[in-house]
Amino acid sequence: MPPAPIDVRAAQDSLRLATSAWWLWAESCYVIWARSWMIMAGAPGAQAESRRMVAEKIQAGNELTWQAMTGSLGTGMGAAQKSVDRLGRTVSANRRRLSGAPAKKPAKTR
Repeated sequence: MPPAPIDVRAAQDSLRLATSAWWLWAESCYVIWARSWMIMAGAPGAQAESRRMVAEKIQAGNELTWQAMTGSLGTGMGAAQKSVDRLGRTVSANRRRLSGAPAKKPAKTR
């Protein structure tokens, strides 16, 4: 019996989701590390950072729950990718802010 044909699109979507999830994990590790050191060292703004962290988690959870309930995330692989992308933008912004990296310049509009 010949092997089943490979669905290239599904394979590409799976690889993209896996890569996005890996980057989300990697950046999350850095953000957790940076925040932990800030809090343990008693750095100025550590309490504000702790409050910000909790507020961001609640907001992200509420937004993703609402999007899932209304169907705006879609279904299946697309919903997973949109969720990872949404969380990834917040985590990336936190990584840049906590590392002291300059903010990205806004894209020029025509």
